[in-house]
Amino acid sequence: MTFSRHILRAFDQALESLRADALMMASLTDRNLQNAMTCLLDRNAEICAITISDEKEINALEKKVDGDGVEILLRYQPVASDLRQVVSTMKLGSNLERVADQAVKIARRSRNLTLEPELDEATALGPLFIDAVALFRDGVRAYADGDVTLARSLPGRDRELDQMNRDIADNLTARMAEQPDRIPDYLHLLFIARHLERVGDHANNIGEDAVYTAEARDVRHPNNLFEVA
Repeated sequence: MTFSRHILRAFDQALESLRADALMMASLTDRNLQNAMTCLLDRNAEICAITISDEKEINALEKKVDGDGVEILLRYQPVASDLRQVVSTMKLGSNLERVADQAVKIARRSRNLTLEPELDEATALGPLFIDAVALFRDGVRAYADGDVTLARSLPGRDRELDQMNRDIADNLTARMAEQPDRIPDYLHLLFIARHLERVGDHANNIGEDAVYTAEARDVRHPNNLFEVA
């Protein structure tokens, strides 16, 4: 009996450490997103370089979360809700790493734009960025708090983000026809918008995993995604 209590306590501590690393990773990823957009809107090449360099720390944390998660699965062989918590935390790390990748891609394209005359259209990406970051933060909060209601709100907001991206793409395409000499720069903005839209996709994935953890329901692909029965 004492041994059982010891094992349970050790598992709880290992799981809490795993979650803490994942949430630290989320905080660093959030910072990288902020820096990436500062690079674009303030035309700050130094911030671009910091964003690109900081990805190494996030990648290292992803490896740690994966390694520690596998160790927990092998050592404790959890079942039911405990198993779902470990698996969803490992999946969170994967989605966070992909969001960090999007931040780096934004920074690299923004750095290229700092070498050319400023485009007014760059500021039009501000609202898309604000909504993408809000979606990302709420996805992480839904996971951290086990907030299924919040998680269920994410798909609709992600669709709105998709529409914003399409509208921006249409506008930038029109500008390319008007200023063909700036086509490479407009393409950078078009891809930055696409990277922000992908942040929303990963936030939605995190929300799906929050539902899986809380309700043991895989809601990734059905047509009635996140509908309440």
